[in-house]
This record gives sequence, structure tokens and C-alpha cells, in this order.
Amino acid sequence: MAHLAHYREAHPLLFVVTHWINLIAMIVLIVTGFSIHFPFWPLFMGVARGMHVFFGFVLFLNCMFRVIAAFFVKTSPTGGTRKQVKDYKTWLPQKDNRHQALEWVKYYLFLRKTHPLGAKLGVPQKLSYLLIPILIVLMFWTGLCLWAPTMNLGAMWATTTFLGGLMSVRIIHYFLMYVFIVFMFIHVYLANVEGFAPTALMFIHKEHGGLVYDPDAHNIVGEDNIKH
Repeated sequence: MAHLAHYREAHPLLFVVTHWINLIAMIVLIVTGFSIHFPFWPLFMGVARGMHVFFGFVLFLNCMFRVIAAFFVKTSPTGGTRKQVKDYKTWLPQKDNRHQALEWVKYYLFLRKTHPLGAKLGVPQKLSYLLIPILIVLMFWTGLCLWAPTMNLGAMWATTTFLGGLMSVRIIHYFLMYVFIVFMFIHVYLANVEGFAPTALMFIHKEHGGLVYDPDAHNIVGEDNIKH
């Protein structure tokens, strides 16, 4: 087996649920966003706006919950082990990330055949995942600036004025949607470049065998042939 084993400890059931919520909310927001900006079906406009607002709140609250939960829920710091640490530590630089940025880039671009031995999230993954909460907050905030019940509140009005008016906010909000779309494609690629085992673990909690890794020794210590 060429890759590390994928254990449930890497993605506890709570995070499987939040991941599903993120996926559903993002898809609905993208579909309704296009429907609002390009009203090809006028009868759907009212429903699209309502769903867009609702799932905007869902995505934002789910994101905030996920960030807070990272400080309390434990996950594996790398693949191939059932050992666990507080999840937030896996989002920050780890010993297993040292001197690996270039190696991960090579691997993702198929310039390196072997999987870098390291943390659960490679350097490019960490950078992209750390940016997504910021993107969600920006999307949510600009959305509040455009939403009638909140657009005249002090902070939202000040933001709109600073950005040059509602049209400017709409343009920013609209093009941030494309950033979301690009992120989703990058995320899918990075998560599945070595196969679909990580996706099966994240979405249906299915474990997959592979190399066993000791995060304390920073080395492979065996092989697990489980097939669930």
C-alpha cells in the first residue's frame, strides 16, 4: 500500500456532519446566487432569495461552530494513526509539515510519485483551509450589507459607504462566489489526488487500510490491511 491508512479518528462524526452542511449550503448558495444575478426563471426569484439568505446564515453559523469545535474536539494529527490531539493543532504548522511545502506542490502536480510523509493536511491544504473561514465571513458580511433588514444598520451602512455603494458591494459579493467555486474544485482535487478513500471517510465515515504512521517517531511503523 502506497498511502497512509484512513481512520475515523481523523474526521470524527461531528465534523462529518458539519462537512455535509457546508457542502449542501455552498451548493444551494451558488445555485441561488446565479439565479438571483441571472433571473432566467422569474417565478423562482422569491424562493431563490429566501433560500440564499437562509443558507447564508447556515453556512456562517456552521463555520463558526466548526472553528470553535476545533478547540475542543480531538482528531488525528496525521493519517495512518488513531492517536489524537485537539483539532486546531492540525490546522497550524506541525513538525510533520517542516520543509514540505515544495514537496507537496510537486506531489499535487504529479512531479513527485511518492506521497510526502507528514501531517494530515499538507501545506497547500492548510493554507486554503485557513482562508475559507475568512472568505465565508466576507461573503456573509457583504450579504448582510445587501439584505434589506440589515443593510441600514450602522456597521453594514458604514461598510457599504466605504466600498462605494450598494453596486460595489453587489459586485464584490458576486465575484466572491467565483472564489468559492474555485475553492471547491481545488478542495476536491487536493482531497482526492491519491484516491477516493479520504472522501469516503469524510462523507460516509468509511475507513480504509494503508500504512501505519507514528506521529511521535515521525515514521512508518507498519501496515494495516483493514477493508471496511
